[in-house]
Amino acid sequence: MQSTSFSEEKVISKLRWRLVPYLMLLYIVAMMDRVNIGFAALEMNKALGISASTFGFVAGIFFIAYFFFEVPSNILMHKIGARIWIARILISWGIVTVLTGYIQSATQLGILRVLLGIAEAGFYPCMILYLTFWFPSKYFASTVSLFMCGMALANIITGPISTWIMDNVQWLGMPGWRWLFILEGIPAVLLGFITLFVMVDRPEQAKFLTAEEKSWLVGQLKKEHDAKVNKAPANKWLVFKEFRVWHLSFCYLCYVIALYGLGLWMPQIIKAISQKLSNTNIGLLSTIPYMCGIIAMILVARHSDKTMERRYHVALPISLAFFGLIGLTMTTDLWVSMLLLCISTAAIYCFVGTFWSLPALFLTEAAAAVGIAIINSVGNLGGFFGPYIVGYLKDLTGSTTFSMYFLATFALLATVSVLAIKKKDSDTGSEKSISA
Repeated sequence: MQSTSFSEEKVISKLRWRLVPYLMLLYIVAMMDRVNIGFAALEMNKALGISASTFGFVAGIFFIAYFFFEVPSNILMHKIGARIWIARILISWGIVTVLTGYIQSATQLGILRVLLGIAEAGFYPCMILYLTFWFPSKYFASTVSLFMCGMALANIITGPISTWIMDNVQWLGMPGWRWLFILEGIPAVLLGFITLFVMVDRPEQAKFLTAEEKSWLVGQLKKEHDAKVNKAPANKWLVFKEFRVWHLSFCYLCYVIALYGLGLWMPQIIKAISQKLSNTNIGLLSTIPYMCGIIAMILVARHSDKTMERRYHVALPISLAFFGLIGLTMTTDLWVSMLLLCISTAAIYCFVGTFWSLPALFLTEAAAAVGIAIINSVGNLGGFFGPYIVGYLKDLTGSTTFSMYFLATFALLATVSVLAIKKKDSDTGSEKSISA
């Protein structure tokens, strides 16, 4: 037979080894250029006279631009093809990151953060959409979780590299925080050109698959697509009227507020706990929560794929972040705080690996191009509100206590909103689907 259990696993394993490591590398670079501002702030804020609330606003304004350009970007990717469009995204955002090293004011930083959002718009949902082109639903959550390791790895890598650059690179009389942006922007430009030669748009074009493997994979994906299509064809723009898409958008918004509210401020949270730490030590300590995040995310996603249960695997882990974030307000001990940061980060990361299997249950390919972009763009508004409100509350109160209460509230809202999803809409083979 063509599709024995052994052959299926062999094909999926081959796909993962061929596709996921490179996509993960691109995501690592994307996240590095998105979050390195959190480490640059250790010196940049003082050099440019940027207050906590201004920093939160400027760091988060990236996501406002991202919001407006994400849906068009995903539609263009679906029409033009992943290889060319993702290469364009990489090259443009790399150039903007390099230019950030030459800013002279908070206003210039804000302008370039807007341009970075425009340049990078669509990258993440393009990645998720691209994976739906290759992986059947029962392998999807664990595959996305492997790809999402790039987010945690980026934070693991960004901290030590960024702080080392800041402490050790002062070439041409320029401070280290400027070289941080310049040196970390160059890889995106280089990878943009490499992407044109490395990525493959569709399984039908995959030379690394045998004819038998290709036939099984294309057939399996077509079968799943046909099962989701309504009897009456629908236009993909009707996705905007679909309640389930907006419900998932709110769920994702709550997650992103907690994710970026904690992530972009983590270096400064650690520094506030122990003033004796150097920038390099802060960078090294910041890697520990993300290592915990990788392990937890993979384990939860694998169990979700094994049981084919999605709702509880998405909702329950992030509820632990509520307790971890509240706990951070009750201690000034460095190692207790690090433990609570590890619990909170791992709990937040567990959400995302399995979450993206939910829209794939009812959105067909063309509809997914719009639906995934809507969910991600609305959700990523949390990347603005999270860091900004954390900074605003810190300026208002002089501490991060109320900021942690704010983030904890949205971690809890993420749990409640996911549990509110109807069971039939979180099961594989949901009756009602959206096609194009």
